[in-house]
Amino acid sequence: MLVLARFGAAMALLPGLGEAAAPATIRAGLAFGLAMLLLPVIFPTPPPAPEAGLAAAGMIAAEVVTGLWIGWLARLLCIALSMCGQYVAYLLGIATVLQPDPELGAQSTALAALFDFIGPLVILISGLYTLPLAALAGSYRLIPPGTLLPAGDSTATTVAAVAQCFALAVRLASPFVLASIVWHVAIGLVARIVARLQVYFVSLPGQIAGGLLLLASVFAAILAAWQDAAHDAFTALPGH
Repeated sequence: MLVLARFGAAMALLPGLGEAAAPATIRAGLAFGLAMLLLPVIFPTPPPAPEAGLAAAGMIAAEVVTGLWIGWLARLLCIALSMCGQYVAYLLGIATVLQPDPELGAQSTALAALFDFIGPLVILISGLYTLPLAALAGSYRLIPPGTLLPAGDSTATTVAAVAQCFALAVRLASPFVLASIVWHVAIGLVARIVARLQVYFVSLPGQIAGGLLLLASVFAAILAAWQDAAHDAFTALPGH
């Protein structure tokens, strides 16, 4: 039960394996199968079953928290790629907070949905999904079954992972940030020279067309950079 609690909780968040689009029965079966494969390896480490039911529930809750924590650290890499797509959509001018997408909702764009789909696909194709699983198996050396996370170390790791997520999203979208700055400076100069020009209606088609051309030219490089960053981050997960 302790092993299944950690693996089952992590499987709800692991990128590639814990996607919401996958049927819950498949994810549950995968978590159960992995737990059974790992059980002989860690069999000497689990503590004896407590006599009190409340103590057993506390140990299982501790395992669930540990699994969710490791799975969430891995999930941050896919969130960074989705955030990059959101940045790019706003910089291209194809998304605005004043006119939300009626199909995807106010907090998402078509590009963000595309990047959100491609991230798990790249992880499954490249075999990167094995690294979080290896970290999850190795986490038993750092956090014995039935014990709580060390508060100080886990907090520092979480803060560093969140900062890395935001930094990676901005770094991936940096070509569009630079192009957007140059474009808006040029449009500002044109607006100053031709005061009566309707700058918004004149510049928006060029901004969208130029942004899509830039996206087509750097899309492969963005995915390659994200894959390298995901490999390094997965390798640095607790347990490796």
